[in-house]
Amino acid sequence: MVKERLIILDGHSLMNRAFYALPPLTNAEGLHTNALYGFTAMLFKMQEEIKPNYIVCTFDRKAPTFRHEEYKDYKAGRKKMPPELGEQFPVLKELLELMSINIFEIDGFEADDLIGTLSKFAEKKDIEVYIVTGDRDALQLASDNIKVVITKKGMSEKEIYDSNRMVEEFGVTPTQFIDVKGLMGDSSDNIPGVPGIGEKTAYKLIQQYGSVENVLQNIDNISGAKIKNNLIEYREQAIFSKKLATIITNVPIDIDLDSIKSNERYDITALRQMFFRLQFKSLLDKLPQVEISETPTSRTEEALVEYETVDTIEKLNKAAQNIKEELFMYLETENLHIYSKADINRIYINSQGKYYVVDFKKLKEEDEKSLVEVLKPIFEDKTLMKIGHDNKSTFLVFRKYGIKLKGVAFDTKIAAYLIDSSKGEYELTTLIQELLKIDIIGEGEELYVKFITYLPQIKKALEEKVHEFSMEKLFYEVELPLTEVLAFMETEGFKVDKEKLEELGKKFRSEIDKVQEEIYELAGDEFNIGSPKQLGKILFEKLDLPVVKKTKTGYSTNAEVLEELSDKHPIIDKITYYRQLTKLHSTYVEGLKNVIDFDNKIHSSLNQAVTTTGRLSSTEPNLQNIPIKYEMGREIRKIFVSNNENSVILSADYSQIELRVLAHIADDENLIDAFVNHSDIHTKTASEVFRVPIEEVTSLMRSRAKAVNFGIVYGIGDFSLAKDIKVTKKEAKNYIDAYFERYPNVKKYMEDIVRVGEDQSFVTTILNRRRYIPEISSSNKVVKALGIRLAMNTPIQGSAADIIKLAMVNVHKQLTERNLMSTLILQVHDELILNVYKNEINEVQEIVKKEMEQVFNLRVPLEVDINIGDTWYEAK
Repeated sequence: MVKERLIILDGHSLMNRAFYALPPLTNAEGLHTNALYGFTAMLFKMQEEIKPNYIVCTFDRKAPTFRHEEYKDYKAGRKKMPPELGEQFPVLKELLELMSINIFEIDGFEADDLIGTLSKFAEKKDIEVYIVTGDRDALQLASDNIKVVITKKGMSEKEIYDSNRMVEEFGVTPTQFIDVKGLMGDSSDNIPGVPGIGEKTAYKLIQQYGSVENVLQNIDNISGAKIKNNLIEYREQAIFSKKLATIITNVPIDIDLDSIKSNERYDITALRQMFFRLQFKSLLDKLPQVEISETPTSRTEEALVEYETVDTIEKLNKAAQNIKEELFMYLETENLHIYSKADINRIYINSQGKYYVVDFKKLKEEDEKSLVEVLKPIFEDKTLMKIGHDNKSTFLVFRKYGIKLKGVAFDTKIAAYLIDSSKGEYELTTLIQELLKIDIIGEGEELYVKFITYLPQIKKALEEKVHEFSMEKLFYEVELPLTEVLAFMETEGFKVDKEKLEELGKKFRSEIDKVQEEIYELAGDEFNIGSPKQLGKILFEKLDLPVVKKTKTGYSTNAEVLEELSDKHPIIDKITYYRQLTKLHSTYVEGLKNVIDFDNKIHSSLNQAVTTTGRLSSTEPNLQNIPIKYEMGREIRKIFVSNNENSVILSADYSQIELRVLAHIADDENLIDAFVNHSDIHTKTASEVFRVPIEEVTSLMRSRAKAVNFGIVYGIGDFSLAKDIKVTKKEAKNYIDAYFERYPNVKKYMEDIVRVGEDQSFVTTILNRRRYIPEISSSNKVVKALGIRLAMNTPIQGSAADIIKLAMVNVHKQLTERNLMSTLILQVHDELILNVYKNEINEVQEIVKKEMEQVFNLRVPLEVDINIGDTWYEAK
């Protein structure tokens, strides 16, 4: 017979573990939610794995316990709970209540004592117990029937201990674990123990003598004068420490098994509403779907509207006559990540209160030509306003059928992204839940019809936010038209020379083999360079290099460790190079072979709603991230070629755009002057910082000044700068101080923007792109420092993103309006890449230079470097 099971959750311990394991998260209300998310995700996982019959959660109370009364310094000096964590506990208790999980807490006793009492009570009832905690104190409760689940590595891993596992791993029984604590003490609880006895000695003594009392009775037999003297002097303290460390198992509480029974009687509707409020999208999927009842924060989902399924050309013609003035649309697509296979399944339309489901796939089978002929006038009509979700995909798939989408008035996905760029996903289901407070349910056709039903309300809500945040120019002139530009670029793709790719593969393999042999020679041995364990033995045992960092499995050989060792042995640079080569080979030589489409082109996806800074990202494959530190990395660009012998690749790269943006935002006279007079900014900075005439600036000075210039943009500190340019921390501080002395308004900007970030929890770019920075309010110094750097950098990097996006829109518009064959094909941060036909070179160069340099009126000139070649490599 299978035993019943009880899960006991250690509330404070698990919340604390989750808080420090996960990055800062906040919901729309500004409530911190990372601990709540980690706790809830862990709970679901435990429920799934253990399938308990009962669940309870225990908490500490603020009132002093009997331990505090007996020992006033108990837990003294413990760090105060951060307010970002403290505010999450009342919400957790709400969540537990909604899930019908009983809470146990009582004045005078710790959660550990409640856990002990509950677990022993259940054990007597022959119920299998699982104590889930991050606190190893609970190990003393382990038995054959009581399992202690210790969460590790944040919340993602766990270790389960019973009495046998305790003996195997520690050499002591669970009850003897208390004796170990009595001898060694516990700094986290401020339990004193015996001075001079650490963990190793404590375990050894208890393994030998069995208990604190037996140790004290056998002091004469113990070796080591210091330990003997301390045991004699602190014998009472050892016994008292054991008492403090002992978990009470008979707290006077009433336990009713029926009341703690795990069941699904809890209010799913209310719980789903709570998850919406907390923005726990991924956890929502773990809850049953239900209709939402009327509440102050939500409303009943409206009945599904009547709609017509359009599955014949005749029906399509009739429907077309009723589509007027405004069209809300949603496309059900497939294989968007593979250009040649990207297609439409159905088109959902809401126009003038009439709803249609156009079965595109079926109509295509009936008569593709007639299908396109009917759709073309609708979707190419500039006067018919189109509102959609993810219009880039619509532009892309329509273009395959020769339909040029026009009259696009709104994109709910892009608007939602601008309102809060930190969310990561902007599905319509989520927007309906968050903006309309409706728990939308259903799947397939029924769900998509609901999308177009609610799309007008979503549009209105987002439109109001765009206006409230003064984002009209950013949305309507930059991001909305950019959806068409990106779709155009994706369909154009970047041609690849397959023969060159094969040649490059051979070259890489040859270089990898050569570097491998050089490493073996320097090591005096052959080994698996890709194995951290084997590499660690070579570096730290055979070559006797200083150990920088250790992990549980041995020596760390990560990039940071290698960087620190770079001047200690020539093998280090070879290993770093080897790693780069093998990564480049697998990702960009072998990897690219798998994504070349039927037209010998790579159609990378350019993602507009991913980054928090406003920059575009490239995926499947990522063409923005080809490392060019080594020549072999740059060689990869040789395989990217122009479309044919009549065209070339043109690269247009903004010169130091982020520093120019900094000069503009900070309104710093000296920095502006440098750009207005077309000075070499790094040489000028070196002259200012090192206080030497420009003609006396050395290459080393310029290099260090360059690091300072770009470091300032990213809020660099003296420690990081010292590490980057290999000088002392004091020298680095002097450089930064000298920089701010020469550019005082830059310093003022940095200080002001941090205050702005702290006051409003977000910062903005020159076009009012907004980035929320909850990290800046953290009580954790490391997290807060990150928030400060983000506040300093975001307006600069984000404004640069605004500028190049607007330039892309303008360049594409000019190329299209002039009916030129030349096209934009890729954007890599500050660089635009075009395939240009030779007979259009002069005209395209003129367009690109003008539109990029005159796109925005800054206090300093924008400058663009243009290069041309048959390959991307030659054009860079």
